[in-house]
Amino acid sequence: MIVYLDNAKITAVQAIDLYNRSTLGERRPVDNINTFTDMLTHANLIITAWDENVLVGIARSLTDFSYVAYLADLAVDEKYQRQGIGKQLIEETKIRLGPECMIVLLAAPKANQYYEHLGFENHPRAWTLKQ
Repeated sequence: MIVYLDNAKITAVQAIDLYNRSTLGERRPVDNINTFTDMLTHANLIITAWDENVLVGIARSLTDFSYVAYLADLAVDEKYQRQGIGKQLIEETKIRLGPECMIVLLAAPKANQYYEHLGFENHPRAWTLKQ
């Protein structure tokens, strides 16, 4: 049975391990523990999924809880994918947001088709600016 928590304290090492097991590590700075520590410290909504004491999923968001939540990361261990864990992580995120708060995300290339069947709408005007 998978348990979802919004108050679990996870380390950067735990998160990096999960991101690598989910393939999201291909697009995240998994070789920089300081950046990962900051990613966890400064996100203001983190939902984790656990199979007993094993971290198997995470939804990491930056939000004002009223207008918009940027779902920065959705990662599920590959061994646990296709079991509804990602969908439930999004639902757990929505429960904690205000009733009119929208969720915005940038899809990983491998997950681009995933979000449409969850009710997300494709938006052609997303832009990124790297430093």
